[in-house]
Amino acid sequence: MTTELFNEEFKNNIGQLKSFLVRITASVADAEDIVQDTYIKALEKISTFRGESSPKTWFFTIASNLAKDNLRAQKRWVENVTDITKAAALNNKQFFQEAMQIRMTSPHGQFEAKEHIAFCFTCISKSLPLEQQLCIFLKEVYEFKVNEITTILGTTEAMVKYYLHTGRSKMINIFDGRCALINKEGVCHQCSELNGIFNPKQNTQEELMKIDLVKEAEKGEKEHLFDLRMQILREIDPFKSKASELQLHHLEHNRQVMEKYSEKSAE
Repeated sequence: MTTELFNEEFKNNIGQLKSFLVRITASVADAEDIVQDTYIKALEKISTFRGESSPKTWFFTIASNLAKDNLRAQKRWVENVTDITKAAALNNKQFFQEAMQIRMTSPHGQFEAKEHIAFCFTCISKSLPLEQQLCIFLKEVYEFKVNEITTILGTTEAMVKYYLHTGRSKMINIFDGRCALINKEGVCHQCSELNGIFNPKQNTQEELMKIDLVKEAEKGEKEHLFDLRMQILREIDPFKSKASELQLHHLEHNRQVMEKYSEKSAE
């Protein structure tokens, strides 16, 4: 591969790389650093690329290895991360002042429930073991095949299938027990609550019913609802969506809260 072709291929994949990395690290700064390190490392090894996998798979392999080095030193988030971060946000006037400023001034400061569904999955997925989290994003959101994921993660097809099965099952159970959008007894109403804060004149229920996940919820087909949730993630670029600045601001808040929570838990 020539340097010119390399740069073209990297440019074509940088958006998905950044999207993937911010979702698994929950940090814009870490995602941007890892993208830069991926570029440097791939360029250094350009002579070793033989085309046995696609350039996209090659870039994701390098990025995933770098991310794993970063993430293994961190504690997994807890399943009720949304409860913990919500409580912290309610006691943080500066957070809401900054969020409202973004909402009022930024072209990427809109609040939409669909965007928050994707954001919520990002946070809760960090409660999974790292390999399960990586496999779910690689397969369900970035649409890699199982054999490509074995290359990216350096494991077997049997293990990839195991990680996918256990990760999907865990996330389905979490949302089935928590999400009020898919279960009337769900304890989390943040999509509706935040819509009421940022879009007070909007009919929240009417907006929610425009989302296939919500419309299909009464049928109770858990696997199908999970697939609809993944469809939402595939449609949204966390750096370019109408709500990107607002949601990334929220994500940084959650990351800081969970870092402090992990430190206290370790005491």
